[in-house]
Parts: sequence; C-alpha cells; structure tokens
Amino acid sequence: MAQANQGNRPKQPSLSQLRAFAAVAEHLHFRDAAAAIGMSQPALSGAVSALEESLGVQLIERTTRKVLLSPAGERLAVRARAVLEAVGELMEEAEAVRAPFTGVLRLGVIPTVAPYLLPTVLRLVHERYPDLDLQVHEEQTSSLLEGLAAGRLDLLLLAVPLGVPGVTELPLFEEDFVLVMERSHWLGGRADIPREALRELPLLLLDEGHCLRDQALDICREAGRTEGAPVTTTAAGLSTLVQLVAGGLGVTLLPRTAVTVETARNEALTTGYFADPAPARRVALGMRTGAARHEEFEEFAAALRGAMTTLPVRVATAGRT
Repeated sequence: MAQANQGNRPKQPSLSQLRAFAAVAEHLHFRDAAAAIGMSQPALSGAVSALEESLGVQLIERTTRKVLLSPAGERLAVRARAVLEAVGELMEEAEAVRAPFTGVLRLGVIPTVAPYLLPTVLRLVHERYPDLDLQVHEEQTSSLLEGLAAGRLDLLLLAVPLGVPGVTELPLFEEDFVLVMERSHWLGGRADIPREALRELPLLLLDEGHCLRDQALDICREAGRTEGAPVTTTAAGLSTLVQLVAGGLGVTLLPRTAVTVETARNEALTTGYFADPAPARRVALGMRTGAARHEEFEEFAAALRGAMTTLPVRVATAGRT
C-alpha cells in the first residue's frame, strides 16, 4: 500500500527547474528570465513546463502579451526562492569548510561597537584574510540575534552576556565605562569617582532598544540610583549624546573604546574615571551553537584578541561562554 501511495506522489523537482521558475516569477518575461540565469529561452520554458508536470500544478499563465503567475505560482515562487537560498547557503558552508577564511562572512555589529572596533576588524581581515568577503551589518542586538537565528548573519560582534539559547559566545575583551561631562563639572578629571556619584547626576542615555542603555541603567541601579531620579533619553547615537552633554544638558557614560573618537573634537568636554572596580561591559563574538564554521570563527576570535591588545581594554583569555 505504501508503494502505491509513493507512486502517486509528485516527482522531485530539480534545482535547474526551480531556478528557471524563480527567474520567470521575478521577471515575468521568458527572454529576460533566460538572460538573467544564462539559459536559452527554449530550455527555460521547457524547465518550467517540466516543473509544472512534476508538481501537477499550473504555475504560469501564458498569454500572447505577458506572463502571469497563477495563484499556485505565487505561493510556490516563495518556496522556490527559499529553497534556492538554502542551497546557496549550503554551498557557502561547504566552501568555507574546504577553504577557511574564503567566501562570504556576514558580520553583525551593534552601533555602540561598530565605529570604534571596526577599524581593527577591517585591518585584520585585510592583512590576514584577504580572500574573505566580509559584509558588515550594523543593527541593534535584538535584530542581530534574529538575523543569526534565521541564517541571515553568520557572526555577531556585540556586548554580552546574552543568555540566549543556541548562541555561543567567544569572549574578546572587557572595557570600563567612563563618565563624560562638561569641562567645568566638579567631577571632571578625577580618577577615583565612586559609583554612588551616579545616584543624583542628570544622566543622558540612548534610546530604548540599545543594549548600552540597559547596561548603564544596571550600573545606576547598582550604585543605588532610585527609579525616580531623572534620566533623559534624547539620543539615537553616542555622537549626539556627547553633543548634548557638551551643551550642558547632563552627563553620560561611554565605553572606553568610544571616548577618544567621541570627545577629542570638542574642547567643552572632559572625562572622569571610576574607582576600582569600575563599571564595565564585556564584548564578544556570537555564533550559532554547532555552526559548521565554528573552528574558523574560534580562530577569528583568537586573531581579534591579538589585534585588540593596543586598545584600552582588558583582552579576554581564549574560551567560550
């Protein structure tokens, strides 16, 4: 009985048929679709017809003037594109296994890390991995994690811990937070600021969704800052935040790697450092647990740790978290 049912099932479509159908679905024109995928027009038309026969479904409505997708074609075009994308990713993974540090590496980076660490990352890739096609995507943490889970991104550079199942963290470094304020501020230039000073200061933070905002609020709570103490949220990026500080609207916290970039060009600003143990954040690479390229990513993390020894950070020892 099982054999009889199996004989009634549609035939398995080939990748060539799916590629031809996806091209027609995109261009709605046989000649343009054939040119796009380097196939002759008769071969493309035959592949689409063979796919329709295999599936037992009409995918395309052919008229003398134009090509239209049938309702079934609209639905199955989405599936066909997904299959082709998955096969492309499979080939990328296989190529990476055969030849590490070649092909595409889609790196996601949070906005409070990207401007300050990417020069080091890009220099490392250029000098040590010239055959690696690094593609950088700057997004907030939640979007990066969604992209990693969906396979849109391969590796993340962000603040940790994440506490997300299915994500393995490769630690890079820890860096202190620095208090940024107007030059005339009474805490300016000090190297022994107690955390308790944060209890009543007019603090400026990033908008909702930035992990740096959450980290700063955690530091404030640890310092004993009450929920009712004023916290003004008016900036989407650190550069704007620092300019608001220079304008006298309050003080803010910057990660140590951002201080020189964000404050050096404004003489109205000064900094202060916290007494030990200073509030700090940890930065790591995040990869899918069990990723096919895990050995490559671990080697990349080790190389990054070596490249970051000149930064004002405490480089982590090798290992996963």
